[in-house]
Amino acid sequence: MKIKTIENSILLSVIICMIVFSGCATSSQSRERAATHVNMGTAYLKSGQYSPALREFLAAQQLSPDDAEIRYYTGLSYYGSGMKEEAKREFQKALSIKPDYSEASNYMGTIYLEEGLYDKAIEEFDLSLSNVFYETPAIALNNIGWAYYQKKDYRTALIKYEAALKREPGTIILPLIQKNMGIAYLAERNINKAIYHLKKAIDMAPGMIESRYWLGISYLEGGNREKAVAELRSVAEFNPESVFGLKAKEKLDSISP
Repeated sequence: MKIKTIENSILLSVIICMIVFSGCATSSQSRERAATHVNMGTAYLKSGQYSPALREFLAAQQLSPDDAEIRYYTGLSYYGSGMKEEAKREFQKALSIKPDYSEASNYMGTIYLEEGLYDKAIEEFDLSLSNVFYETPAIALNNIGWAYYQKKDYRTALIKYEAALKREPGTIILPLIQKNMGIAYLAERNINKAIYHLKKAIDMAPGMIESRYWLGISYLEGGNREKAVAELRSVAEFNPESVFGLKAKEKLDSISP
């Protein structure tokens, strides 16, 4: 009887080990299959193909539902497809899994910014900055600056833009920050500084016609009609059907003698 009990214990142990190892193997296979879908999805994302990207990330979710990165990429795919509520749901899920996921917080803030919910946007951007390992703080700081600009708090906006330049002087969005500083100074009626920063933005990114438009407006506000016309005309001619091309043409028509 005692020998039988020992044999049963050994058999039970063997069965448990088989179940554990089988589960580990299945889990490993699921992760590998999920990774394949993620690789395909990110390739689609990079080329702007949001629908096939979404299909791949949803397939990855089925295999690994508690992966914060997969949830984040799913959110990006929804966002690119114009499905903002679904995107917010995925970003929130990513944050519930990984609370310090700065990129997810930043995109949540971006959506709130687009919806005009500036205080909620600022909260999300601040949350992304609370992670000391966040690699692109200038993006969040620039976004906070833009939120304050929309709130007409131009002084705080400028403080945030300056902080972005200090935290990440080599940021890829440097022309955007310089442009935003320019229009914030313009809103404060500091024409000289507006022109200075807008010209810096143009030097860094000559094809960024929004900077040229605002430079034209700054010259106009400063009483330099000749330079204003030259800048606005260059915008209208460069891309006449764009938003700023149309705005430039409208402004030129309004100041024509």
